[in-house]
Amino acid sequence: MPTKRRLVMSLPLTADVNARAVSEFDVAPPPRPMSRDEVISAACEHGAEALLVGLNLRLSAEDLNRLPGGVRVIATSSVGFEHIDVAAARSRGIVVANTPDVLTDATADTHMLLLLGACRRVKEHVRNMDGGWTIRNGFAQGLGVEVTGRTMGIVGMGRIGRAVAERARGFRMPILYHNRVRLSPDLEGGAKYYGKLEDMLPHCQVLSLNLPGGQGVLMTAARFAALPEGAIFLNSARGSLVDEEALIEALASGQLGAAGLDVFQKEPGYDQRLNALPNTFLLPHIGSATIETRSAMGMRALDNIAAVLNGGVAPDEVKA
Repeated sequence: MPTKRRLVMSLPLTADVNARAVSEFDVAPPPRPMSRDEVISAACEHGAEALLVGLNLRLSAEDLNRLPGGVRVIATSSVGFEHIDVAAARSRGIVVANTPDVLTDATADTHMLLLLGACRRVKEHVRNMDGGWTIRNGFAQGLGVEVTGRTMGIVGMGRIGRAVAERARGFRMPILYHNRVRLSPDLEGGAKYYGKLEDMLPHCQVLSLNLPGGQGVLMTAARFAALPEGAIFLNSARGSLVDEEALIEALASGQLGAAGLDVFQKEPGYDQRLNALPNTFLLPHIGSATIETRSAMGMRALDNIAAVLNGGVAPDEVKA
């Protein structure tokens, strides 16, 4: 029997992914997520040829230089890859691969949950029920706003942005979008394109962020102020895209009617002032957290590792 290739996993994945990893590679899936130093130490001790990591494990150029020389591929079970210094990896001959496509539907579904939760004041009502339904809303109390028919502006009309637009059309929401380039008519699906974000913002009753991180702060105080008063803000992309001080001020002043957030500048130690506001609906970065999607992500990461170690090209090699 041929010798199995040596792999280090930084975190336990779903049962079927762990089982495949053990079957195909020389690996022991850890019982808990490992720290950066633990991963590097395990890679050195094991003589690893590949690493499978998650979004929360940051690997800088310095960290990569501490890895054994036999590491040929690092596969992250995420779409985002900004936690890995790709250029430094490439300089060492290490391929970096991610897992695009497979989490589109789960993330778009979560985004609609944020929309409904923010618009209908779900946090307040759930807290009321958790407390035994001690607050009895009258005819004009506890009112949210309707989702149906509200104009949604999407920033980032990639796979996830288009999936969000598809779902929003089920609520008869007119779709506007801002993207680096205009899409072809078949991908636009009737959405209206704005080349400048500032031109789109005044028309957005709902503003939806669906673009990658790693490009600085997008939503500033000035851009929140450009939205219609009472607009709904949604972010399941990256917390780094948002000036959270400006967001908190816009929510407190009423410039924003509500916000639905699955991502934050600091995770998990996010700014508790956001939770203290009555007009927020918050989730702990669960956009892709379904059994089906997490399994698909892990399998895709293993596919990339197997391809490189078998002398091929990773299907999802990061070229950035």
